[in-house]
Amino acid sequence: MRLKADITLLLVSVIWGSAFVAQRVAGQLGSVYYFNGARYLLAALVVLPFAIRIGWASSSTGQGENLTYMSYGQYKWMFIAGLLLFLGSALQQAGLVYTTAGNAGFITSLYVVLVPIVLFIVWRERPHWMSIVAVALAGVGAFLLSTGGRFEVKIGDALEIVGALFWTFHVIVLGKFASRFESMSFSVGQLLVCAILNLAVGFLVEKPMIFDWSLVGAIAYTAFFSLGLCYTLQIWAQRHTPPADAALILSLESVFAVLSGWLILDERLAAVQILGAVLIFIAVVLSQFKEWTSGKMDYDHLVEGR
Repeated sequence: MRLKADITLLLVSVIWGSAFVAQRVAGQLGSVYYFNGARYLLAALVVLPFAIRIGWASSSTGQGENLTYMSYGQYKWMFIAGLLLFLGSALQQAGLVYTTAGNAGFITSLYVVLVPIVLFIVWRERPHWMSIVAVALAGVGAFLLSTGGRFEVKIGDALEIVGALFWTFHVIVLGKFASRFESMSFSVGQLLVCAILNLAVGFLVEKPMIFDWSLVGAIAYTAFFSLGLCYTLQIWAQRHTPPADAALILSLESVFAVLSGWLILDERLAAVQILGAVLIFIAVVLSQFKEWTSGKMDYDHLVEGR
């Protein structure tokens, strides 16, 4: 069962990595907010039946009595999480208009490294020394990946870096506050908030989407597979495999983003950019090493940002 779960998580990583290609295709068509709004709305509709089913099962068996359902607090934190999800996804998609799928994948993965640093700055939670080393490695890696060794940060990569900061706060909010509430209904709520905000901003600043089969395919792929299917698969897999396996396998997402960009879009990296990507990957794994060896890491939040 553990092997089957690990293979499932590997499939999740492949889909998440390849989703950057779909987002890049939408970015090349100039779609940011409408694209995000459509895919997050569709994803919410995909997850909604599961939330309803769990809600009915919990109410009939009384097993959900330790969780809060649709209270003022849940509405408040669903909105905050959805707002952060909107900001992170909007910056990520805007960055993909100008940068490659591989760059976006690796830079987005920086949020894993930034989480302990933000926890220290805002909540005074002292980071492990490995986290500090990981931040230094990630900083050098992001510089090499984005600039190719020259001091010239490209606008797309800059947007991805800022977006990674919002992904960081999103992960922290989920970890600190969302655990008080039933996860499926919370997920639907934040996905709907994200979708509505994207559609509203798109209505104000973006031209209406022109029908294009590649854009429709990108929306469907990211909504059904990256968000809907992977959400379900990840929940099942992590019940049958230890956090150590999940930490390593899920961190491969950024690698698959580069491979997908190369195979599908013919995106290429210079040698110095490959070095930067390797440093970021090492930083991501290193930042989780303390939890990886102790077996206490919780990865339930990772799916929310896709």
